[in-house]
Amino acid sequence: MSQKPTVLFVCVHNAGRSQMAAGYLQSFAADRIEVLSAGSEPKDRINPVAVSAMAEEGIDIAGNTPRLLTVDAVRESDVVITMGCGDACPIFPGKRYEDWQLDDPAGQDADTVRRIRDEIRSRVQALVAQLLPDTTPDLTAPRT
Repeated sequence: MSQKPTVLFVCVHNAGRSQMAAGYLQSFAADRIEVLSAGSEPKDRINPVAVSAMAEEGIDIAGNTPRLLTVDAVRESDVVITMGCGDACPIFPGKRYEDWQLDDPAGQDADTVRRIRDEIRSRVQALVAQLLPDTTPDLTAPRT
């Protein structure tokens, strides 16, 4: 793994789960981890309920744009986290892959999206602890 690891979050639409995970990782790890997100079939905009749920956490993902998953994005990453995109993500040797089984927030109410968001937060906190073992994420720091 490179000195500054790169993490790629992938879901189908890059409009909910992967965007929330990327928002948390950028907030918790600051510039110590490069964060990417993409989707195998990206939507034209981020799920507004996910944007609202993340705003409740003080994390603004409203300006993000869903992106198409590319082979280069996977190749550049040290860790690839998939969330429901199945076999759409190419596999390269030497990468760390994880498949997070999370419900899709698309079409869900705010309470359901908050539950998904909270599970993502827990997983991202554990990921930060694994990737940056000498540091503890400052979960009280102001978020961008």
